[in-house]
Amino acid sequence: QVQLVESGGGSVQAGDSLRLSCAASGGTFSSYAIGWFRQAPGKDREFVARISWDSRYRYYANSVKGRFTISRDNAKNTVYLQMNSLKPEDTAVYYCAYSRYQISSSSLSDYAYWGQGTQVTVSS
Repeated sequence: QVQLVESGGGSVQAGDSLRLSCAASGGTFSSYAIGWFRQAPGKDREFVARISWDSRYRYYANSVKGRFTISRDNAKNTVYLQMNSLKPEDTAVYYCAYSRYQISSSSLSDYAYWGQGTQVTVSS
């Protein structure tokens, strides 16, 4: 059974930065893609970024492109989301997710395991 634990969320001002971490246990972390998603109050969960098993492919939602960077350290079973130039509209609970595939799409159905989420609040 795969377990994912996110950390690094918090309350910041617009323009600040945060780095989220997602630590995985169980499974074969280095063989699967990982995604980050977020859910704001009253809204559906949405794709933020994803990274292939070997870090070769990285994709971002248009809303975060150029501001967020996803990376992974397979030796540490950890994925990161560096978030710069944060905006109030980035406020949400952020979730990492463990894909069923080495290279995944942005569809929630591609992901078999989810963390509990970490809150990010950006004030203007």
